Amino acid sequence: MTKNHEVPELSKKEFDKFTAKGLVLVDFFAEWCMPCLMMAPVIDELSEKFKGKIKFAKMNIDENSLLAQKYKIMSIPNFILFQNGKPIDRFVGAMAIEDFEEKLKKHL
Repeated sequence: MTKNHEVPELSKKEFDKFTAKGLVLVDFFAEWCMPCLMMAPVIDELSEKFKGKIKFAKMNIDENSLLAQKYKIMSIPNFILFQNGKPIDRFVGAMAIEDFEEKLKKHL
């Protein structure tokens, strides 16, 4: 599997610009979180499936704790779907790719 279309990891200063337009799913994660690591390949696969429809990004909560606080990230993995910069949906915890895909399709 090639790594060139891997989901980008955002810094705080890139975050607002990246989430400003269209549908964007941000994966809030931490390196020490096992369910987060299990979800990484799922997110990579979904980013391929929804290419051109939903943009995907990752945000390390340990490196961006203020952003995590702003969006009230209490448990991870925590996925927030933004539309034009505003959170419109949130999914918490690991889940099967099929379930995740269904949740995302509702917003297309």
